[in-house]
Amino acid sequence: MSSLNKGLGRIEVDLQWDPNPAGTVPHDLDLIGATYATDTPDSDPVYLVYFDSRSPDGTITLNRDSRDGRGFGVDERMVLELDRLASRYRRVVVGVAIQQGGGRVTFADIAHPDVRIRERRDQLAAVDFDTVGEATAARVAEFVRDDSGVWRFRASVRGFDADPAAFARIMGS
Repeated sequence: MSSLNKGLGRIEVDLQWDPNPAGTVPHDLDLIGATYATDTPDSDPVYLVYFDSRSPDGTITLNRDSRDGRGFGVDERMVLELDRLASRYRRVVVGVAIQQGGGRVTFADIAHPDVRIRERRDQLAAVDFDTVGEATAARVAEFVRDDSGVWRFRASVRGFDADPAAFARIMGS
């Protein structure tokens, strides 16, 4: 799979939200990345990236992890180096899950949740979660490698009612 066409290369996914008022339990949102194999792009992910971790080959990293929305701008940032990802991977899905330790919390309960997806200075998408307000997790982006080897972005906002562990298993469905 090689092509003279330029597809996507280095992608940044930024997550931010406003902290809860003083004296209340903080909300903890997490970015999760799932990578799928070329021969089974709709099955279980080959690996997940979450909680200040990275992919085995270092092409997908999560280098910020906020537990309360006090990140002074971007609370969490995931970097996907699609142009370096091995050809055995065909699909990468990125989602946001809300930790459910203090009872059921939905996106409607979070103050100003926001995701920005960009390549260099080009913004590919912005997600404000209005369409999935009653969900506890949401898929926010999907990147797919076409038959010529070029990575393409699919805007893909879909809400789920699942805790982070369950969401990680189903986010690509």
